[in-house]
This record gives sequence, structure tokens and C-alpha cells, in this order.
Amino acid sequence: MKISNIQLQPDPYKPFHLSQGYRAGDLLFISGQTAIGDDGQLQGIGDFDVQAEKAFQNLEKVLKAGGSSLPNVIKVTILLRDMGNFNKIVALRKRFFTAPYPADTIMEVSSLYSPDALIEIEAVAVADEAAER
Repeated sequence: MKISNIQLQPDPYKPFHLSQGYRAGDLLFISGQTAIGDDGQLQGIGDFDVQAEKAFQNLEKVLKAGGSSLPNVIKVTILLRDMGNFNKIVALRKRFFTAPYPADTIMEVSSLYSPDALIEIEAVAVADEAAER
């Protein structure tokens, strides 16, 4: 099975010594995406809505770079600093994903990579050319 690193240019994760994700055969494993911009800076400090939107956009960007897309996400894990934002996540899932929706784990955590980060989303997806629905 061919295993390849998913890369973005510029890669805002490079300073953290981690990969955006990997493609192993027809499966993609995407690292947790936050509201980090191309400049490596966290966007929307103090604003969950801005951070959540950017995290989903970043997830979409990495999936595309790996040969997949949001409709092919089969599992997501969403980490929240405040479970009070649960209903907002449900609305964003409806907007960014399509039925049948991916399997999901949503949990509240006390901290993420930065004390100002409010959300992180990781995913497993199937490559576009292998997906059949």
C-alpha cells in the first residue's frame, strides 16, 4: 500500500513538527485542524464562530490536497473548549457535510495547542476516486 504525506504550501503546521495528514492507499488521515491561517497565526481569537468556520475550511483544504473532499469524510473528531457551542457544531456539520453524515465524536477539552484555540477537527476520509455512494 502506498503511503504519502499530504502537504500544503505554505504549511502553517511546519513549526509544530507534524504533518497535515497522510494518505494510506485510499484512506486519508487528517491532523486536527484549527483556525490557524496561512501565516501560522490563530484567527478569530475569542470568537468561536470565526474559529469554527476557519477550522472547517482548513479541513476542506487538506482533504483536497490529499485527493479527497468533505462528502468523503467518514469519521470526524471535534474537540471543543466549551460544549456550550454544541448546537453551533451541529449546524456547521449540516452545512459542511452531507447525508449520510460522518461518524463523529465531539468532546470538551480543557485546552488545545493554544489557550486561545476554541476548536480542533480531525478526520478520516476516502479518496475521491475510491468513493462510491
